[in-house]
Amino acid sequence: MNIAIDGPAGAGKSTIAKKVAKELGSIYVDTGAMYRAMALLMIKKGIEPSDTEGIERSCDEADISIEYQDGAQHVFLNGEDVTDRLRTEAVGNMASASSGNAKVRAKLVELQQKLAKKVPVVMDGRDIGTVVLPDAELKIYLTADVRTRAMRRYQELLEKQGAGEAAPVLEMIEQDIRERDERDMNRANSPLRKAEDAVLLDSSDLTPDEVTERILGLAAERA
Repeated sequence: MNIAIDGPAGAGKSTIAKKVAKELGSIYVDTGAMYRAMALLMIKKGIEPSDTEGIERSCDEADISIEYQDGAQHVFLNGEDVTDRLRTEAVGNMASASSGNAKVRAKLVELQQKLAKKVPVVMDGRDIGTVVLPDAELKIYLTADVRTRAMRRYQELLEKQGAGEAAPVLEMIEQDIRERDERDMNRANSPLRKAEDAVLLDSSDLTPDEVTERILGLAAERA
C-alpha cells in the first residue's frame, strides 16, 4: 500500500508520515532529501545555482533512491550513499535554487514514482496525491488552523534556540505561514490542493499519536 499525505506548512506531515511508515513497515520517502541529493550532484559537477541549462542537463544523469538500514534512512545518488553529505549549507542553497525548476521537479517525480512501484511507501508533501502518487491506495489531506501551525513552529524554534539568540515572534511566524499558504496554493507548477479522493484530516485538536491512529485505521480499511 502506498500512502500520500499532503497539506500546508506546519500541519505535521513529516512527523505523521514517519510514524505511519514505521507502524506499517513501509518506506518513508523524504522528498526533501531527494532534492538535496540532486543538488549535491550539481555541486559535484561544478554547476552554479544560476546556471539553468546546467541544472537541467544534470537531471538526466541522476538516479536517486532511499533505503532503510538498521532503521536509519540512507539516500543513494547513482549508487553511492551520500546521506552524510546532504545537510551542508552549500547543498541547501543549491537545493533551494534548483527545486523550483520544472525539469528538476519532473525528474524527481519520476524517481519517486519508480521507488513507489518497488516498495510500499509513505510520502508527504504538497502534490503527492495529485501529481506524484495519483493512484495511491490512501490519500490524506492533513491540515490545521493557521494559529495552531504557527504555535507548533514557535515551540520548535524555542527548543532549538541557542544562548543569546533572539526569541521567535509568534505573530511573525503566523504571518509567514499565511504567506507560504498563499504561495503554495497559487503557484503555477503543482499547486497545493486536496485530491478529490483524499480524506481530510484536521489535526488542530489532535496529538501526533491520535492522527497516526486515525490514518492506520483508514489504511486497515483499505487493506
